[in-house]
Amino acid sequence: MKTNFLFVAAENDAIPRCKAGGMGDVVRDVPRQIAAKGDTASVITPAYSRLHTAGTKIADVNFVFRGTPQTAEVYEVPGKKEIEGIKHFVIHHPDIKAGDIAHIYFNDPDQPFYTDANVFSLFCTAVAAAVRQNVFQKIDIIHLHDWHTSMLLFLREFNPRFEILKDIRFVYSIHNLAIQGIRPFENNYSSVQAFFPDIEYDREKLYDRRYPDCINLMAVGIRLADAVHTVSPSYMEDIQKPSDPPHFIGGEGLEDDLKTASKEERLFGILNGANYANINKVEKGILFRQCIRRLFRWLQEEKKDYKAHYLAHTGEKLTRFQEHKPDFICSSVARLTEQKFYFFKHNPELLQKLMGKLASVNGVYVLLGTGAPEYEIIFREASYHHKNLIFINAQSESIIDMLYQESQLYLMPSLFEPCGISQMLAMRNGQPCLVHHTGGLKDTVDHMKTGFSFDGNTIEEKEADFVKVFEETIDLFFNDKKTWRKICSTAKKQRFTWERSVDQYYEQLYRLDKAEK
Repeated sequence: MKTNFLFVAAENDAIPRCKAGGMGDVVRDVPRQIAAKGDTASVITPAYSRLHTAGTKIADVNFVFRGTPQTAEVYEVPGKKEIEGIKHFVIHHPDIKAGDIAHIYFNDPDQPFYTDANVFSLFCTAVAAAVRQNVFQKIDIIHLHDWHTSMLLFLREFNPRFEILKDIRFVYSIHNLAIQGIRPFENNYSSVQAFFPDIEYDREKLYDRRYPDCINLMAVGIRLADAVHTVSPSYMEDIQKPSDPPHFIGGEGLEDDLKTASKEERLFGILNGANYANINKVEKGILFRQCIRRLFRWLQEEKKDYKAHYLAHTGEKLTRFQEHKPDFICSSVARLTEQKFYFFKHNPELLQKLMGKLASVNGVYVLLGTGAPEYEIIFREASYHHKNLIFINAQSESIIDMLYQESQLYLMPSLFEPCGISQMLAMRNGQPCLVHHTGGLKDTVDHMKTGFSFDGNTIEEKEADFVKVFEETIDLFFNDKKTWRKICSTAKKQRFTWERSVDQYYEQLYRLDKAEK
């Protein structure tokens, strides 16, 4: 008999224009493995007042929100690929609008999560109503992703109108533990009391231990789900310990809840997978030419006017490297955030030391990314100081594909890393990575066997070890080709497949006998 899954998330990269980060990839890839096993999966996200326009309306769903009757519309939308056993849905309601981050999330600096909590609490109530109305047929397992969807567990626990949810197994995946969806219980338009004035609930199961007058929606997912999932085994261990920033990023205030889930045998760490089929092959040897071509295109975009001078400066630099090719290319592709590049902000001398070592061997560091303005400024200013730092402050899939295939070393010094995908993509191409020995990077990169890693007990020790390992790695490339080639070939042989990961989902999260599938 087929098992019927419902995936509930804020992002789904299996449909166009519905991705902001790695969660969208997971929500795209896991249902594909479920369908390959012969089961069925429906995936539902908000329409954000834009995604439903490409779809077909299949149902109106009725529910009570803010104490008043509401109607939302469910649309089936086409996937980027049509795959048997998978359907994609979006929920449209006039109050579910597009945010300013990837046209999905809202940035509310004065009241964090104010608008997002409004949007996702309404969305979750509409999803519960759709399940009650059998819109997706009979559901066996609901898989929730991050705090945006945990209000479904609140409704299962406390709203008698959704008694049907108690017959369904709920799995909750943590993608970003630091973003927790904290809102007041009452006295605010964006609060539990405002959303559900007629529901009696137990604050003990919902409250934030640091802010007892608030609900913590990440904690709700951890406390009330039947199974809680983190995206790597080492990250699962890390988050059961208290954070000591910046030296160690752990449970972010939720370590006690995670330890409880672990004792109750509800907490699991399963590594995300990567795709090893249909890899984009790009022309070799034209990296810098392609960068220049893209820069000219960006210079013509009005919205990039504010950094036109910087883009022109980058282009001038690239022409030199086209004439005189570097002997070593080190690269990074990432969102410019605290998580990914904190070490460089904490210690400005760190980047200088890395660039100095690269300069001594005619090497360059190519960094591609956009993100937090303070980090964009750090790297733009550094680019003016270092001739061999090429900071491409924009996005380009073709350049990313080339960097994964043409660099000698991939740099990933994340302060913490739940799983990470970039290191898997680099290794897939036989490119070793130099990483911080933390979370999912620990589970995927083995020092001096499949790549290189740095560590330490304090931030200062980690930074010193980063420089030391970086210098040793470059020396190894130039002085011991045999060992270098062996590390490259061993990295390329590693396989972090979704097939293996989803087998573990079936066994541990879904409690289904995978042998039957």
